[in-house]
Amino acid sequence: MTMSDPIADMLTRIRNANTAKHDTVDVPVSKMKVAIADILLKEGYIRKYDIVDDGNFKTIRIALKYGEDKNDKIITGLKR
Repeated sequence: MTMSDPIADMLTRIRNANTAKHDTVDVPVSKMKVAIADILLKEGYIRKYDIVDDGNFKTIRIALKYGEDKNDKIITGLKR
């Protein structure tokens, strides 16, 4: 399945995982998405990210960052 806007898909996955208070979110990898994840890391919006290779395809596993508890969200809004 092809996506018409992979960056918007990445941001939507992060937004949805953040709303659901997940610890991590997986996103299909691309150079642009890795660059975005790197910016989010450097700016302090995520804890870390790793590139995971399960044999078939690679994904970026993004560890979301919260405040004192998961109700204190660091990411409060994402727009494309």
